[in-house]
Amino acid sequence: MVERQDPSSPATTLIDRIGSELSAFLTERASLLTDISADLAILAEAAGNAVLSGGKRLRPTFAYWGWRCVQPADAPGEVELIRAAASLELLHACALVHDDVMDSSETRRGKPAAHVRFGRMHRAQGWPGSSQSFGEAGAILLGDLLLSWSEEMFTAAVGYLPADRAQAASRQFDLMRTEVVAGQFLDMLAQTRGAFDPDEALQVIEFKTSKYTVQRPLLLGAGAAGGSPEVAGVLSAYGLRIGEAFQLRDDLLGVFGDPSQTGKPAGDDLREGKRTLLVALAFRGADRTERALLESGIGNPALTEAAVAELRDVLHRTGACEQIEARIAQRAAEAADSLAGAPLCPAAAQALSELAEAAAHRTF
Repeated sequence: MVERQDPSSPATTLIDRIGSELSAFLTERASLLTDISADLAILAEAAGNAVLSGGKRLRPTFAYWGWRCVQPADAPGEVELIRAAASLELLHACALVHDDVMDSSETRRGKPAAHVRFGRMHRAQGWPGSSQSFGEAGAILLGDLLLSWSEEMFTAAVGYLPADRAQAASRQFDLMRTEVVAGQFLDMLAQTRGAFDPDEALQVIEFKTSKYTVQRPLLLGAGAAGGSPEVAGVLSAYGLRIGEAFQLRDDLLGVFGDPSQTGKPAGDDLREGKRTLLVALAFRGADRTERALLESGIGNPALTEAAVAELRDVLHRTGACEQIEARIAQRAAEAADSLAGAPLCPAAAQALSELAEAAAHRTF
């Protein structure tokens, strides 16, 4: 059994506690894999890289503060809740690994994506067959394993909670998994159809980000804590609004962000042809020349830096960037308003206000 950090230590932050739970779980599962075959050390290492090499830990953080909206610090069940919350990072790692395969993304958090690592290993070993196929197959299996482990870790943790609270948390976990796949499929359809529809982009945001990243984790934590329907209503409204603000900021960073902070090449969202609200609004406001530039550039993997800069200018000239910034500010304000006077523990309300501000104005 791997030792976890002492949660009572004043130097132990929430992120530390989440990381400790993940590290301990993955170390134990790595031993299980290598007991099956020494060759599976490759898979165990890839799982560790996917989960432990960075990330904001947003979903477990929101789950924790959903709990704290109802329960005081160090209440019975908090350790189990943090363990259950940590399992959301395994689910998220699964989504990212699969997403990188679907988008043919070369990097993740500034490092080679999982399918790229597997492909490079295939070439380095001189194995027969296609390195690309091996890389993609390995990444798909890695994602499947992480998905399985997320449920295993979550179920074991909530099993220590009272049955009604465990059931409430499990319901949110189930919805979270369904909705993120639904959002991903809707996103894939949008890119395949080739349309730039603002309403379609907002629907993808709701299911791929707002519910998955903020709303469901909050409701999971509140449900595990025995929260009332009134608390759930407040957190649901807050989650949808700040989740949208978070994704809209992400869309701006995908085009204008600093690669040293975002971990991805600037303009990659343009090369991948992502049907974001930012791009949809640019199409709506573009003249004939600007529309031609957007149509020829969006989704072109060979875009040069000069071409990316030209498309950035179009996004500014059409007013799309300004509209997105205004919408982010509006959603952040609405999220803050939804917390005013709500029956939440003061420390949790303050934390959620700070998280809203960070989500709306982050640079990575």
